[in-house]
Amino acid sequence: MTKARAKDFFDVVKKDMMVWVAMLAALIVVCVIRPSLDILKSIDWHTLGMLFLMLTVLEGFKKEKVFNPIIRLAGKIKSAAGLGLFLVFAVFFTSMFVTNDVSLIIFVPLTIFLFRAAKKEKYILPILAMQNIAAIRGSLLTPFGSPQNLFIFGQSGVSVWEFVGYMSPIWAISGVVLVGFVVVLFSKNLKQKTDIPLEAYPSDSIEDNTPKRLTYLFLFLIVIWLIVSRFEAWYWVALMILVTVVVFDVKVLLKTDYVLIITFFCFFLFSSTISSNETVANFLSSVVAGREYWVSLLLSQVISNVPAAIVLYPFSVNVGALLYGLDSAGLVSIIGSLASVINFRIYVREYPKGGLKFLLVFEIVSLIFFAIIVAPTYFLGLRQI
Repeated sequence: MTKARAKDFFDVVKKDMMVWVAMLAALIVVCVIRPSLDILKSIDWHTLGMLFLMLTVLEGFKKEKVFNPIIRLAGKIKSAAGLGLFLVFAVFFTSMFVTNDVSLIIFVPLTIFLFRAAKKEKYILPILAMQNIAAIRGSLLTPFGSPQNLFIFGQSGVSVWEFVGYMSPIWAISGVVLVGFVVVLFSKNLKQKTDIPLEAYPSDSIEDNTPKRLTYLFLFLIVIWLIVSRFEAWYWVALMILVTVVVFDVKVLLKTDYVLIITFFCFFLFSSTISSNETVANFLSSVVAGREYWVSLLLSQVISNVPAAIVLYPFSVNVGALLYGLDSAGLVSIIGSLASVINFRIYVREYPKGGLKFLLVFEIVSLIFFAIIVAPTYFLGLRQI
């Protein structure tokens, strides 16, 4: 293998390290425990299907620039503090519906561009750190805001209203604290102007490519209905959605995040296999049960919160505490949430030498936020969902 090819190979491994960890974990546990083929029946195919549909439709959202009308609203904001508040809460609210990573993919590049254009680059890193928090805390409200929420909602059997009602107190607290963070950032000069030329903002009108945009919005609503309703014959509806995407734009399927889907499958296989072994299952139950918040928080720092959700759920007795721990993991370290890693990658593409600075600002802002909300999060998580 040439040096160039070896470098390309290791670059791929580093970029998607989690999927390699997932495949290795699944391979080891299957070789050691040697389950029967019946283990495939215990894999949550419904969650995998919903994840595939959600990721595919959201790729259509990005390609057709469905969020451009929201982005153009930023052009009407003339103060730096107002722009910062808008960009942070655009992530906070959109992440509830389009997942935390997609909201960051949409608004983080815009944030970098706009604050560069305003010649206020000193605000970029703090705002990105707050957007990361906004994505993590905004998305926790809904079953489809993050992959771990999607999985636990599908497994738990609770209604969508029970889920939202359970998560809403900490969601609201997080929103209030985030407002405080933005105000503190701009407190020295709340009235400073941005002076960004209007041509810097997206200019295409909402009527451009309207049929495709409306189609993807319609498909998105169908996917949400499938998740919320738990429709038993979901695979027929999924096939209809897939055919529609192929007819409208088959290239969207090439951009779907299959790495995340493969990661889910491997950790499903891992979790199902260890759960089938009575000795291992009893040990994990004794460790996890009653300690869901802290165990999920800590395990997420090793394997991220999505895999941690799949591994820990079968051994949990308090699903609410598990949810709160998983949805707080990204506030402790960048490894805790895949959304945080996406944020980091976007920034480093723009500032190749800024990785360490990003991590320093990210940790300071995130840990301060975590210190503020850790007590209410923990005690609210003691309730049963």
